Amino acid sequence: MSQPKIAVIFYSTYGTNHAVAMAAADAARAAGADVRLRRVSETAPKDVVEGQDAWKAQLEKMGDIPEVTADDMDWADGYFFSAPTRFGVVASQVRAFIDTLGGLWGAGKLANKTFTATTSAGSPHGGQEATLLSLYTTAMHWGAVIVAPGFTDQSIFDAGGNPYGFSTNANGFDDTGKAAVGHQAKRLVEMTAKIAG
Repeated sequence: MSQPKIAVIFYSTYGTNHAVAMAAADAARAAGADVRLRRVSETAPKDVVEGQDAWKAQLEKMGDIPEVTADDMDWADGYFFSAPTRFGVVASQVRAFIDTLGGLWGAGKLANKTFTATTSAGSPHGGQEATLLSLYTTAMHWGAVIVAPGFTDQSIFDAGGNPYGFSTNANGFDDTGKAAVGHQAKRLVEMTAKIAG
């Protein structure tokens, strides 16, 4: 069985999804995967970002992490996406990146790869489940294989019981969340190894 290649792809405005992605990357490596940690490029106007100290600081904090490209998507056997909710769906920065993948999709290069996702929102009912389901809809269009955590480990219950993928309130990522993300990442690696062979 070959070493599964996992792309951990995230967008983070204030740091929550950055922390989730780092934990996912660590857990995927520990589970035996070759991991690329990549961030989605910022599309908000520079003056908007620089007008908010916390947003600007977070962008600078992630400066050493390469931006995701179509090459990373082609390289990977499986994807772990982490991004915040915006008005009940994934942040527009992520949608903008996804919209560049038509060439890979048309060539069938996104099919038969695994896909899982996590998210955060301002409140438990701020669109967390809807965001994950909308990302999974996109993955289904690709022909990807959804690897939701389901209720396959106690850590999922402990972190709030979201079977679609780990979700949290903004700035609410703690050790309980890390355990759930770790399980979700490990499950992704295990399923990817089975599919990618």
